[in-house]
Amino acid sequence: MSEHLPVLICLAGPTASGKSAASLALAERWPIEIIVMDSATIYRGMDIGTAKPTAEERARVPHHLLDIRDPSQAYSAAEFARDAAALARDIRARGRIPLLCGGTMLYYKALREGLNDLPEADPEIRRQLDEEAGARGWPALHAELARVDPATAARLAPNDSQRLQRALEVWRGSGRTLSDWLAEPPRPALPGWRFETISLEPSDRSVLHARIAQRYRAMIGAGLLDEVRALHARADLHPGLPSIRCVGYRQLWDHLDGRITLDEAIGQAITATRQLAKRQITWLRSLPQRRSVDCLSDRAAAEAAWHCEQALGG
Repeated sequence: MSEHLPVLICLAGPTASGKSAASLALAERWPIEIIVMDSATIYRGMDIGTAKPTAEERARVPHHLLDIRDPSQAYSAAEFARDAAALARDIRARGRIPLLCGGTMLYYKALREGLNDLPEADPEIRRQLDEEAGARGWPALHAELARVDPATAARLAPNDSQRLQRALEVWRGSGRTLSDWLAEPPRPALPGWRFETISLEPSDRSVLHARIAQRYRAMIGAGLLDEVRALHARADLHPGLPSIRCVGYRQLWDHLDGRITLDEAIGQAITATRQLAKRQITWLRSLPQRRSVDCLSDRAAAEAAWHCEQALGG
């Protein structure tokens, strides 16, 4: 029976939906440890713009998968699935409750549904591809991919550098195309576990949009531009990296490069964050049997706690 399986609760929601506050409220009632499900808070030195939990919050509740990468490094959904699965098992073995909390839905998909067993990243092949792209351009590499793996090339834009690089890396490193690898069935990361999703969703998107704008301007006031300036000063960082492409960071990077004004950067960042929230909400609403909570309600934390209690079996 599924109710006898170990349970992994996921508290998910769009950006600015109050996930952190709700997770802390849950931790006051149960012996919870939080596995952070966020592709931005993994980076050291990126604190303000990612709304990273404070030192005081981390002292109250154990948080995992924060500050695990330098901004010059990548971190894949497959790596998250592996790390989160190991953490969930360890936390449960200690007699505590693992709680996923975040808004990176690709990470959740990887953990919940599994991923194909793709080859590990190869830094040397990636370096070679970066050099070739610098000399020939990504459209030329897209044409190369179209010759060896037309199915993958057909779904990628000629300037989709990150995905083009990965597809060619897989081909050059393994001798098999990405589409060939993806044809194999995925392997579940946590077989034998029951997933329960508590989804924080806004009853009025305009209110969430206002909250997003207010929060981003508060980040600017708290020193976000200086945080990005410190990253911008590093010779090893550039806009092609996943860290610098994070919403709210890449727009300020463009400002520091002199391409747009600060006001334009702030406006573009707010728009991009709202678009991100829309994608997150759409993905969440596609999940079967999610437990939906209005994140704009004064009782959001209490309702999340009620759903958590039901998910844990009362």
